[in-house]
Amino acid sequence: MREESPAENGWSVDDRCTNCDVARQLAPGLIGEVKGRSRLLRQPRDEAEERVLHMTAHACHTRSIRPPSGVLDPALDPFPLPLDGGVHLCGHNSPRTAAANSYLLRRPDGSALMIDTPRWSRSLARRWAALGPVTDVLLTHRDHAAHGRVYADHYGARLWIHEGDLDAAPDADRVLRGLDAVEVAAGVVAHPFPGHTEGSVLYIADQRHCFSGDSLYWSRTTGDIEVAEHVTWYSIEELAASLSRTVGRLRFEWLLPGHGDRRRLPAEEMSRRLRGLAERTRGLRPRPVDFAAHRW
Repeated sequence: MREESPAENGWSVDDRCTNCDVARQLAPGLIGEVKGRSRLLRQPRDEAEERVLHMTAHACHTRSIRPPSGVLDPALDPFPLPLDGGVHLCGHNSPRTAAANSYLLRRPDGSALMIDTPRWSRSLARRWAALGPVTDVLLTHRDHAAHGRVYADHYGARLWIHEGDLDAAPDADRVLRGLDAVEVAAGVVAHPFPGHTEGSVLYIADQRHCFSGDSLYWSRTTGDIEVAEHVTWYSIEELAASLSRTVGRLRFEWLLPGHGDRRRLPAEEMSRRLRGLAERTRGLRPRPVDFAAHRW
C-alpha cells in the first residue's frame, strides 16, 4: 500500500519518492523534506499553486506527485520551462538518470543544444524540437548518459562525452580528451572537471550559463555553491584539483546543475564563491558514499 500525505482526497506524494529534491526545487513552500523524503506540506490555495504542483508532477521521475483525480492533465505540462534567455528546463526527469535535471540551450542561429537528457519518448522529443533543431547532446558525465544515444539519433545530433566516462556512451560521436577546455559550439565551452566521476564536464555558454552536472550545485542548507562530497564516485582530491585548476578561468552568472538547486548571481559574486569553494574542497578527504548525509 502506497503511503500518501497529507490529505486523502487532495494532492499527495506517494512512497515511491527517492528524495531526489526535484519537487522541492520547483515548489518550495508546498513540498518539503520530511524524514528523508519529499512530503506535501499543505494543499494548494489557488490556481497558481495548482499549476505549480502540476509542474512538479510532470517533472517527478517516479510520478510520485499525485493530483486528486490521480490523472495528470497534459494541458498543464509547462515543459520545456523558460529559465533565462535561451535556457529551458526540460522537466520529465528520468529514473534512468537518477532524476537528473536536463536543459535545452537555444543558440542565436535558431538551433538548440540538449545538456543531459530527460526521459525518452517520441512525444517529448517533439516538444524539445519545437525550440529549434537540436544539433548536439552534451553529457556532463556517466550517470546522465542513459538516453543520450536515442535522443542524438532521433535528432541526427552529435553526442558528446569525456573519455573518462566513455564506457557509459561508447558510441559517442565526439569525445573530449584530457583537461583542456574545448569549444563544442559557438560560445559553448566544455571544461573537463574530473572528481564526481572521472569524465565529469562543465559546459559554460556565453560566459553566462554553467551546466555543472553533478560537480557543483547550489545548496539551500548552506546558502552557497557546494560539491557533493558525500556522493563522489571517483575522487574528492581530483575534484579539489579541478576547482583549483579552473577557478580563475570560469566565469558565469547562472549555476544550472543536474542535482541540487539552481542559482543566479552576478558573475563577480559567483567567482568569489567559487574561490571559497575551492579552498574548502582542498580540505576534504575521501569518505564512503552516503546519500543520507547529503545536504540539499
